[in-house]
Amino acid sequence: MVLSRFVKIVGLLWCIFAYANKVYAKECFIASKNNQLIHIEGDCDTRYPPCSTFKIAISLMGFDAGILMDETHPSWNFKSGYVDWLEKWKQPHNPKLWFTNSCVWYSQIITKKLGEKRFSRYIRLFEYGNQDVSGDTGMHNGLTNAWLSSSLAISPKEQNHFLNKLVTKTLPVSADAIEKTKNILYQEVLANGYELYGKTGNGSQLDAEGHKIKDRQVGWFIGFLRKDKNIITFVQLIADDSKQDTYASLRAKKAFIERINVVLLDGPHKDNS
Repeated sequence: MVLSRFVKIVGLLWCIFAYANKVYAKECFIASKNNQLIHIEGDCDTRYPPCSTFKIAISLMGFDAGILMDETHPSWNFKSGYVDWLEKWKQPHNPKLWFTNSCVWYSQIITKKLGEKRFSRYIRLFEYGNQDVSGDTGMHNGLTNAWLSSSLAISPKEQNHFLNKLVTKTLPVSADAIEKTKNILYQEVLANGYELYGKTGNGSQLDAEGHKIKDRQVGWFIGFLRKDKNIITFVQLIADDSKQDTYASLRAKKAFIERINVVLLDGPHKDNS
């Protein structure tokens, strides 16, 4: 009987250890409620390429600068030579569809219209990650590629701080730019009554020399939940340690959906082990 109980306890401890390693070795989840940290798990300090989550920053720039007008304007046509990694990008896009389809070429039109000087200035004002918009080494393509597994990098904690400034309207852009960006971030109403606003991002991790590790994905799902006067910002990150057949960003969104009710029901939890 004693031996049996001992075996069960050892088995339970091993399961806990294995789960902890799975979560903490290559994931971060962080959430703040009304600008107060309520939940943090894993390594949330390491910087990774923001990938398509950077569209939030580009949207704020675009609306603030008057390049973007509302959810449906401007609409720009796809042209030969534009980034066409996905078939669904080969159609006209407006701001809402840009976010829905995570269309790269629409982002690049906005940043080109901003120009290097304004683009760099916004990044500094936002205090966005490492603020490095130089792009790929020797390519001088930061204006169109800095966030695409290139020079720009940001940690989950920095992402969460950026989101908190978004929802508290303390970013150095117009209130109109903030509200219109929130509008195109909207996704759905969850079963718990919270409105979900979020953006995925997927790309390659980088090695110590800044080269892409093509079979090591980084995936994000970031945004906020809103219900009555309560606003919860969140960042879910997955950094793969081996080749995977599914997008890390979709796995990050799934992990968030599975985790968020625990956060809301259990309350504050901090574990940086």
